[in-house]
Amino acid sequence: MEILQLTVSGLANGCIYGLIALGFVLIYKATEQVNFAQGDMMMLGAFLAVGLGNADWLGMPFLVACAGAVAGMAAVGWSMERLVLRRIFGQSQVTVVILTIALGFVLRFVAGLVWGHEPLSLENPLAGSNARFAGLVLGLDEVAVIVVTLLLTGLLFVFFNRSRLGIAMQASSQNQLAAYYMGIPVRRIHGLTWALAGAIAAIAGILFATKGSIDPSAGLLGIKAFAAAVIGGFGSLPGALLGGLLVGLSEPFAARFIAAGYSQIIPYALLIVVLLLRPQGLFSQVMGKKV
Repeated sequence: MEILQLTVSGLANGCIYGLIALGFVLIYKATEQVNFAQGDMMMLGAFLAVGLGNADWLGMPFLVACAGAVAGMAAVGWSMERLVLRRIFGQSQVTVVILTIALGFVLRFVAGLVWGHEPLSLENPLAGSNARFAGLVLGLDEVAVIVVTLLLTGLLFVFFNRSRLGIAMQASSQNQLAAYYMGIPVRRIHGLTWALAGAIAAIAGILFATKGSIDPSAGLLGIKAFAAAVIGGFGSLPGALLGGLLVGLSEPFAARFIAAGYSQIIPYALLIVVLLLRPQGLFSQVMGKKV
């Protein structure tokens, strides 16, 4: 029974890591850029939900506040690409990495300036509610995290495989020059990809905030999500989610069966092992690129 309890807790955390990692991979596949501000976008999305939904702020209904936060972060993601990243298109990866790290610091500063640095909780209808099933005590917030992640994964699968926009995004990620010659507006696709990554970050932030408190330093969770993306395979969308689940599951089991302090280091130990044995990631396919 304890194993099942740890598994549910690990899956809930892993879903959040996986959603943040999904943002990393989406942007990398479409633009070949690594957005190290993805974790901070998650944090800002959570704060937007707090600002819109909590009674001390605007006090909107919970679902309306969530929708507003998702739309707001989609706009932030699009603006970052349109106003900042597009201006350094063609520069080295080091330039992009440094710039996105700086953007993360800016987002953290803005969140601290507006909402302060003390932890805040997102008022939601699931707070403190539990469900009992076959001896398990399941927090409804953890169940909601898993269910929402599964639904979002299904929607993304349909989007990328059935919609014209999703297929255009996949084509752009495979070969930008060929996509351009086929009439696909590659730059517009890049902006939409950043907007989608921002929306997914907001969903991850909302789910994270329903499980506990949020503060500006929560953006550093993106480091674990980056490790999850690399473990799963940085070019693989399913791999990003599965890598997040592996990281999430490793933490509670390490804390229970090794020592509490090891739960924080086990994701990076797992990352080192994967990089040594399978540098391309566990779930990626090695593809050659013609030049």
